Amino acid sequence: MPARGGRGVLLGLAVAVAAALAARLLGWGRPPAAVRLFLPEELARYRGGPEDPGLYLALLGRVYDVSSGRRHYEPGAHYRGFAGRDASRAFVTGDYSEAGLVDDVSDLSLSEMLTLQHWLSFYEKKYMFVGRLIGRFYGEDGLPTPELTHVEAMITKGLEASKQERKEKQQFPPCNAEWSAAKGSRFWCSQNSGGVSRDWIGVPRKLYKPGAKEPHCVCVRPSGPPSEQTPNDPTHRNHGDLDHPGLQEYPGCPPLATTCSVPL
Repeated sequence: MPARGGRGVLLGLAVAVAAALAARLLGWGRPPAAVRLFLPEELARYRGGPEDPGLYLALLGRVYDVSSGRRHYEPGAHYRGFAGRDASRAFVTGDYSEAGLVDDVSDLSLSEMLTLQHWLSFYEKKYMFVGRLIGRFYGEDGLPTPELTHVEAMITKGLEASKQERKEKQQFPPCNAEWSAAKGSRFWCSQNSGGVSRDWIGVPRKLYKPGAKEPHCVCVRPSGPPSEQTPNDPTHRNHGDLDHPGLQEYPGCPPLATTCSVPL
């Protein structure tokens, strides 16, 4: 199992690589002379019909030839609404109506932006990139618009938030939990609770996070140095992360018990 410092470095590298990949996929920089630029009305001709010149779709302004996936996008297919246009928003919302098949992603959340980045990576790997769509994300010169710059910034911010969430989950994995009308709630920790494999079990605690209305149960390492200990401060109380200010014990539960029952 990697040391905590090593895991942090690995997570940081993963975010940096993902951010660099997102920037590359979004197409920063001056486009090569060979990159084809499509007008919306031109792309609309590529819907895969008998008289159409091809079967293309756009995602965040990047145009892909999806002919190899014809059964998904051709006329009459389930995802036919994506063909011949940029329907970036629908990749997240699942709204396949005409009102939902649009390219406006300005109000999407960080996690939704990461979903878009996931789809962008998928199309980049599976289908052939054939050009850029002039409009919301690329100008007539083929260069990124401020809207695309905003999307890239949101994706980078989302990657950082995801990194922080993974770090917090490693430090405070969720408890196992069950509830019954007769006995109330029971929380317990194991070496795999919350889907986080580790070499310690931990004890249940309430974790209060800023902005959250209710605490949630997490497993806390009860011994050794705290996770946030700085390298130049080797002193600690051998309490693990129990001294974290956002934690609170469950009333009536032994402080170091791995299982805690909360009756009704």
